[in-house]
Amino acid sequence: MNRPNILLMIAHDLGRHLGCYGVPTVQTPNLDRLAGEGARFARSFCVAPQCSPSRAALFTGRTPHQNGVMGLTHSHFAWDLHEGERHLAGLLRDAGWHTALAGLQHETARPQDMGWAEIIPPDAPVPGPPRTGGDKVAAQVTDFLGRRKGDNAPFYLQVGFFEPHRAPGTPGDFGNLPPDEEKGVFVPPYLVDDDAARDEFRHYQGAIRKLDGAVGEILAALDADADRRENTLVLFTTDHGIPFPRAKCSVYDPGLETCLLLRWPRGGVSGGQVYDPMIPHTDILPTLLELTGVAAPQNIVGRSFAPLLRGEAYAPRTEIFGEMTFHDYCDPVRCVRTDRWKLLAAFSNARSFMDPSQQWRPRTVTRVPDRPHLAYHPPVELYDLESDPLETNNLADAPEHAPIRADLLRRLRAWMEATNDPLLTGLPLSPIHQTTLAALRGATEVTATPTTK
Repeated sequence: MNRPNILLMIAHDLGRHLGCYGVPTVQTPNLDRLAGEGARFARSFCVAPQCSPSRAALFTGRTPHQNGVMGLTHSHFAWDLHEGERHLAGLLRDAGWHTALAGLQHETARPQDMGWAEIIPPDAPVPGPPRTGGDKVAAQVTDFLGRRKGDNAPFYLQVGFFEPHRAPGTPGDFGNLPPDEEKGVFVPPYLVDDDAARDEFRHYQGAIRKLDGAVGEILAALDADADRRENTLVLFTTDHGIPFPRAKCSVYDPGLETCLLLRWPRGGVSGGQVYDPMIPHTDILPTLLELTGVAAPQNIVGRSFAPLLRGEAYAPRTEIFGEMTFHDYCDPVRCVRTDRWKLLAAFSNARSFMDPSQQWRPRTVTRVPDRPHLAYHPPVELYDLESDPLETNNLADAPEHAPIRADLLRRLRAWMEATNDPLLTGLPLSPIHQTTLAALRGATEVTATPTTK
């Protein structure tokens, strides 16, 4: 079997906020061209609406509550992959690929253990004028491609961009980047379209434009070698939805929806195909492994959509699942989604959704609920996505929908049981909980000195 190179690029907080997904004001010519030259998945979803858990699921083919990353991996959050979890990089390295990492990764605090033969340091020098962010990553990737030219071993290069993640404390909150409003500003309909929102989104569009420029530079370097272009499987995606209320950190659709673009001319992935089946991120690992002839681990929950790309018989998923447990705080929610229906089950009395704006006073607010600081999770939510795609009319208590509610609850419970979800028996302890318990146990006992009057 032909062994392609794999160039996997992943952005931060992008959702589907791209021109090729119908956003009219964002400028993404390079990503739009990639979609036109390859394939675009109209309904790709992450399995967790936050950075580390979603990435860990993508690169292991297993849910966050299976692989151990139920929250953020950095600082005192300290979640990490269980010992023995297999990362896509390690699986491909063991099969003969030269594996390399450039830019950001956020799925583990132990990247040196995941199987990369080469980790390009973020501060590695690059030729030319000083660069930052995506520009610097693009230069590092260009250098990598130059060094690999003529090498017979296939490569797996994982490229992570910071953009368009928020950069708190910077002008416009998305880094020291020029805002982009040349084509206007698009505010999604679940958010209030006012001056504050438009100001945030013009800066967000500026960060996306920089990301697109970096992708364009990488693709130009790759495509300069015609044979390598033909035999490189390019995959572009993001970790979760956009960094605005009711999206990131929420299992409503705007939090779970992701872009997914593929191009592999020699493998027949070309011509601007558009695929509509629901594809969760856990399906990416087994798909790449099948396309490259590498055996997938037996314990994954993802399943390959390679037959879809080859024009063979493919049974679309009838349901997908999403989850959130920890991010800024514990906010455990699970969901199941079909083509038409969406059911959410909450396991705490947290706010109706976690605010991902990283601001003390958010500038962009939701339409529903109109006062989110006073709204809390109901135990169960049910939405008809056909008539209510914005998930605003909760039908969970409507008698006429009781059979649908019961069916989706059964499906969700069956999935949680099959994947040994810890929420079935209680709330899992966080790493900081464990750290503090250890501090309490290790504290030196102090005997109070009696006092006399």
